[in-house]
Amino acid sequence: MKRRQWRPQMTHGEFIRGWVFFALYFLVFPFVMAGVRWLADNHWEQAVSEAAFGVLYHLFSAVLVFFVFWSFLQNALDILLDYLPENLFAFGTGLAGACVLYLPVMLLPYPVENPVFRDWPLQFAYSPAATIAIVILLMPIVEEVLFRGLLFGGLRRYSRPLAWVVTVAAYLLYCVWTFAFSYGDLRYLLLGLQYLPMALALTWCYDRGGSIWSPIVLHMVINGIFLFTLVR
Repeated sequence: MKRRQWRPQMTHGEFIRGWVFFALYFLVFPFVMAGVRWLADNHWEQAVSEAAFGVLYHLFSAVLVFFVFWSFLQNALDILLDYLPENLFAFGTGLAGACVLYLPVMLLPYPVENPVFRDWPLQFAYSPAATIAIVILLMPIVEEVLFRGLLFGGLRRYSRPLAWVVTVAAYLLYCVWTFAFSYGDLRYLLLGLQYLPMALALTWCYDRGGSIWSPIVLHMVINGIFLFTLVR
């Protein structure tokens, strides 16, 4: 197995455009989405279902990711093919590690219930195809490029431990902050522990394999397992 040496995978221009997109995705897009949704519900003659709107929003985000990070994604495909055994090893060990760590994490006593346990089965019951498209296909692409590719990759060139700590912590906060904000209850932040196995596995997969496509596929598989476990 060839040993891959870590190297920066994004151009300077991609980093700049990427951080602009990062800010827009987290600080602007949610409010624009809420505004468009309000217009659709109150002023458009043609009603748009929640599922269709969700697919359009996430598809739009994924298309922007390909537009902004096109050369990075191309380069990552070359790395995947050149170091396929290493990436397969990172994928397999990451998946196994996430499954093993998930069991004790879920046995911990939490003061609140994770809304995902309720929302995903409901969404799947109403629109299975749309839920699969969002949860398994589109969300992993956007989240992995932003968190592992941009955030971890940007910090990894300076400090590997810092990249690990910041990326994992940021991803945990990203997964639960909307719960705490929506319900006005900071106890929902404790649910971040439930996402720790996934965050560690995805970061390990990218750090060890070197191609962003490995954590993207791993993220898809983990989300798929979790979704179908909830709706079985």
